[in-house]
Amino acid sequence: MTNSMNTPVSWLQQAVFYEVYPQSFNDSNNDGIGDIPGITERLDYIRSLGCNALWLNPCFASPFRDAGYDVADYTKVAERYGTNDDLIDLFAAAHSRGMHVLLDLVPGHTSDEHPWFIASSEERHNLYTDRYIWTDSWITGGDGLPFIGGVYPRNGAAITNFFAFQPALNYGFAHPTKPWQQPALGDAALDTCGAMLDVMRFWLSRGADGFRVDMADSLVKNDDNGKPSTIATWRYMFKQIREEFPDAAFVSEWGRPDEAFDAGFDMDFYLDWRWDGVPNGYNMLLRNTDTPMLHDGDKSYFNADSGVGIRAFLNEYEPRLEQARKRGGYLDLITCNHDTARVAPRLLPQEIRLAYATMLLMPGAPFIYYGDEIGMRYRDLPTKEGGYTRTGSRTPMQWDRSANDGFSGASADALYLPIDESDDAPTVADQINADDSLWTAVHDVLALRADSPAFRADADFTVLFASDERRSFVFKRTKDGVSAVVAVNPGRETETIELPVGEGSEARTVTLSYGDPTLDYTTLTLPPQSFAVLQ
Repeated sequence: MTNSMNTPVSWLQQAVFYEVYPQSFNDSNNDGIGDIPGITERLDYIRSLGCNALWLNPCFASPFRDAGYDVADYTKVAERYGTNDDLIDLFAAAHSRGMHVLLDLVPGHTSDEHPWFIASSEERHNLYTDRYIWTDSWITGGDGLPFIGGVYPRNGAAITNFFAFQPALNYGFAHPTKPWQQPALGDAALDTCGAMLDVMRFWLSRGADGFRVDMADSLVKNDDNGKPSTIATWRYMFKQIREEFPDAAFVSEWGRPDEAFDAGFDMDFYLDWRWDGVPNGYNMLLRNTDTPMLHDGDKSYFNADSGVGIRAFLNEYEPRLEQARKRGGYLDLITCNHDTARVAPRLLPQEIRLAYATMLLMPGAPFIYYGDEIGMRYRDLPTKEGGYTRTGSRTPMQWDRSANDGFSGASADALYLPIDESDDAPTVADQINADDSLWTAVHDVLALRADSPAFRADADFTVLFASDERRSFVFKRTKDGVSAVVAVNPGRETETIELPVGEGSEARTVTLSYGDPTLDYTTLTLPPQSFAVLQ
């Protein structure tokens, strides 16, 4: 397989996403927890920032032992967030503003409180007996997979996916070796695919515009390198759902675009990976450290003191981007997400400004995590709803200086998570009209992105200057005969770059800048911590 099943839906060309963690965004009924009507109330804010699409983290019925990624009913909005009608109203309100909405699909596992699993765990055979993966005896282990035994009436142990209360849905095994292991795309696996397709149909028919898919590469167990059986499973599902909903968009939590796009996804996230202290390219940009609160010792490219050039990042990024381009999909950068430590306070406001300005003009459809546009800080907090170290990135949105930062009218002890009570905690109200704020920088860059075909998701990307030692990074984006050059110097010393003839001239001018860069024909001078767009 060398080509994607589809061309990404057209509206993704100019999509800029805003990720909303529903619990923490805006509380409309003052119970201390954010909700869907609260999101609807803030759509004009999101649109004014420059985002025209949303990704909502799971908002379905759940015991919330993993913040909603333990789904108990895929077709019912959790009571704490509102009703199904509230979500349908959100779709309509977004569409009236020219915005799209992705829901979070968790296809690999459910909560152990889901009715499917309760039925599957019964001793008596029923329609759901094979919906999950069970061993054939109470004393049979998981054949190398995590399992829970001795808990349910059924004579067997349940294979789990993540936490112990998240039993794995049955999409089969690539190479069954035990009597209880059923084949990928066999009868039981196809039945599971059919159930997941029904979930997609339910929400797409009610106005959802697609899905971000959690752990998209994890469906088929013991799959080979390259995930061929998981790819075949997604292709089977996409063949059906795309015929029915051709404008729906799908972005995968996969991290390997060659596999994700062969499976049929429109977009894949360039995820933040750091295993045993070894960073991937994305981690090299923003989080190249094992101490997420400390500036010192951080080797991130955008840390002004790291001394790191951009070349190591590009060595990892460009092959992945090429894989995406060959298959017609978009490799998307995130500012952060609900699973990743925010970049503040480790990176300073000017460092963050340069990072976001650069990343928001790179290929793909960018995703901004709520609050990143004002530099909300990662905080060291006790775990909440299975968040553990992720909890500190999930705190209430900081709207203004009123009680609870404008997030909720509830008492402080009723809040989902505590607000940032620091005197200098960033807020939207403080930044939205300030010329030198991070909010204004994000807004201005997104306005520039929306204005030019050179910054469409699939516009060409050409590196004009990169180095292992020097700090500056210069690249060109081109589409439909229109080009733009983006340049950044995150370091502490002035650098002068000679642009190729034709890439910088008296016809090209600096249209957006920080730190007073100058262009003299083909000579670009980048002072310390500066950024420029040349058009």
